[in-house]
Amino acid sequence: MGKDRISDEIAKFYEAVLSLETMEECSNFFDDVCTVNELRAISQRFEVAGMLKEGHTYLDIADKTGASTATIGRVNRTLTGGKGGYDLILKRVTK
Repeated sequence: MGKDRISDEIAKFYEAVLSLETMEECSNFFDDVCTVNELRAISQRFEVAGMLKEGHTYLDIADKTGASTATIGRVNRTLTGGKGGYDLILKRVTK
């Protein structure tokens, strides 16, 4: 799989996510697909991204979220050099 190419399996997964219509459907799907720890890790990274965009320090974010500074650094690198996914979704949910 190339760096910008999405496999058929991943494309099907994205289509499945896009078909979810309610919070309950989303919760049920992700509860079935992910472990509790995976969901916590994903939601933690999302919270970290929001706090970074708000200008919080690494230490403040680590204290408030429990994320390691390594995780915060990875999220920060994605915010500055990724494909803009965090920016897009943060704009949509923080209106």
